[in-house]
Amino acid sequence: MMQVCEGRSQKENVLIRNGDCCVTVVPHLGGKIASIRIKDLEVLQMPLAPLETRTRIMPFDESDASGWDECVPSVAACALEAGGARIEVPDHGDLWRIAWEILEESVNSVTLRSTCFSLPLEMVRKSELARTARGWRLQLDYTVTNRGDATIPWSWCAHPLFDVAPGDQVELPPSVNHLRLEGSGGGRLGKGSATVQWPMAQLADGSTTDLRIVQPVASGIGDKLFAGPLSPSEGWCTLHRPSAGLRIRMSFDVTKAPYLGLWLCYGGWPDRVGPKQNCVALEPATAPVDSLAQTGPWSRTLAPGSFCSWTMAVEFELVER
Repeated sequence: MMQVCEGRSQKENVLIRNGDCCVTVVPHLGGKIASIRIKDLEVLQMPLAPLETRTRIMPFDESDASGWDECVPSVAACALEAGGARIEVPDHGDLWRIAWEILEESVNSVTLRSTCFSLPLEMVRKSELARTARGWRLQLDYTVTNRGDATIPWSWCAHPLFDVAPGDQVELPPSVNHLRLEGSGGGRLGKGSATVQWPMAQLADGSTTDLRIVQPVASGIGDKLFAGPLSPSEGWCTLHRPSAGLRIRMSFDVTKAPYLGLWLCYGGWPDRVGPKQNCVALEPATAPVDSLAQTGPWSRTLAPGSFCSWTMAVEFELVER
């Protein structure tokens, strides 16, 4: 039976489970999905630092930089004019750094709500875990509402950091043959906004690399790229993990999120002394850029009281090693 918890704020972890799959959600830390565990396998990037309270101004690299967060209303820190005022949006947006309320909770689902502080945007996210014939399906239903009295810009990007090992492989729809470069550690793929071929990309030194294949953490790679806009049949991507006996397939509504961000990080970030990320982030997004201040045909707004809803899902399929 669903437990209704209208407006309840709760600091303890919330566990949703179905058989051998367990998802840990931390409402007081930005609604973070901190863990997706299948039997003894952790699917997500584990914390680089302790899971602790965040501030409204700290950069993302000073946090645990792990798990799954939601980036609203921007990924990159930026300044812009909105609703007749100058707005400062912090790194990776507002919602990963503030508490979310639990609205509903059951054994296999939880619904959370939070409101941005830089812009009057409220997000509600329902996460529901179901069994499938070959594994599990985590479905996420989103609604963003403008609770202010002026029309405002907004963007969203999912931020799931999936743990990887060398030889794992990323698959994109067959029609994707190039990506937009947002940034590349050490300039390995060139400068931002360049067009990068997929899957065989030319490096700055003239050699080529297969971007589909996960590299060793010692490679120090950290690349952010975007695919899209994608057609209605292309709202999917896959991460094959043969060493873990797992196939992760993400599907999303391209009418609401027509772009896909790819964060390929094999020891190349953070740019400081200490542990490094080793992950692939598959990031359905409303825009092909990280900054809300960078406008284009992808830019979107919400009038006062209006909302936008969409759905995405992640399927975890067990395969032979």
